[in-house]
Amino acid sequence: MKIPRMLWVVTALLFLATALNYADRMVLSIVSLDIRKEFSFSPQDYSQVVAWFFVAYSIMYAGSGWIIDRLGTKRGFGLFILCWSIAQMLHAATVGKWSLAGYRFLLGLSEPGNWPAAAKAVGEWFPPAQRALGVGLFNAGSSVGSVIAPPMVAWITVQYGWRSAFVVTGLMGFAWLAAWMIFYDPPHRNRWMRREEYEALAPQLPPPGEAAPTKEKIDVVRVFLTRGCWVLLVARFFSDPVIYFMTFWLPEYLRVERHFDLAQVGKYAWVPFVFGGIGYVVGGWLSAALIRRGWPLARARKFVMALGAACLPVAILAPFVPEAWMAIGATCFVTWGHAFWVSNLQALPTDLFRGREVATASGFTGMGGAIGGALAQLGTGYLVANFSYAPVFIIAGLMHPLSAILIYSWLPDREFDKAAAQMG
Repeated sequence: MKIPRMLWVVTALLFLATALNYADRMVLSIVSLDIRKEFSFSPQDYSQVVAWFFVAYSIMYAGSGWIIDRLGTKRGFGLFILCWSIAQMLHAATVGKWSLAGYRFLLGLSEPGNWPAAAKAVGEWFPPAQRALGVGLFNAGSSVGSVIAPPMVAWITVQYGWRSAFVVTGLMGFAWLAAWMIFYDPPHRNRWMRREEYEALAPQLPPPGEAAPTKEKIDVVRVFLTRGCWVLLVARFFSDPVIYFMTFWLPEYLRVERHFDLAQVGKYAWVPFVFGGIGYVVGGWLSAALIRRGWPLARARKFVMALGAACLPVAILAPFVPEAWMAIGATCFVTWGHAFWVSNLQALPTDLFRGREVATASGFTGMGGAIGGALAQLGTGYLVANFSYAPVFIIAGLMHPLSAILIYSWLPDREFDKAAAQMG
């Protein structure tokens, strides 16, 4: 039996995995006040619990890329989603601050594998000009997960308690894992793919062995020291914490500063992430369209990233506007702009590195974002406890423009030409 349009089946699986990834991590932010009341957590206690997630996330982000390059996309991705689904369900056993921090640490060790694995899968299935679109499509899952999570988790919590929300979301990962192991293989080995579709796609893809599992030693030091890797690491150090703030603190901001109850959070907190989901697709499509019109790949990627970065300063208005709907509107610019930014940023490792190094490079760059996220969580907790949310929103509004300046200054177009020449 053959399945038509197998490329889009694979894309749907990557999309769903990313949706689960974000839904799982977002559960805590939605029920945070309920947990804080039960265990008498302060805002700083909560920030420390979240920071432990990012400590683990930064440790494993780099390691996850190496593991996936060694195991291959299918087995590597399967391993990570199995582990994060188990870690998610363990949250239901929380008895206090440090047990919750321990479960967040386990979740942080396993969730980062989603990103280098998905990037590697995009490199295996998408032609170079369409890879930003592929990255945008799977990243749109993060917004869909963030849209679905508030109403779903709020309803489960009201009906059955906050512990049940962790169990239900964790179980969803096992269903995805079964589908992944059945349907995923790279194009040249995929038994579900129609021959005519493979023959049309194959000339545009890397050689079949380029991204295969390998026992060949990957020179991780060389990958890390490559200009493309460390520039993207620094850029993500500054820009990734902004979307993490939206994920982990927006529901609490709405409850504390805008006086929403849990039902209102479930009703409205998903709105910015709808804009993010659309932005991921549009941002990926736009760079592909510019490339088709003759723009050099590097210029198209960076132009769309700059467009996204230009939207972020609107976030500065969020704590100062008088109405809650205006604040939510300002955060929509955050998710929209970040989506343009990241749909192209996460495609860059596929442009700059060989197929068997893509996950390793993606892991290193994501490690920068995770380290920035950990520090930002601690800083957010301090600022919120001692001042307000205003300085946090101001900082969040400036990070993407700063990162765009770094990308334009430190990663000139000639680095892409050099990489293309090395890849043949």
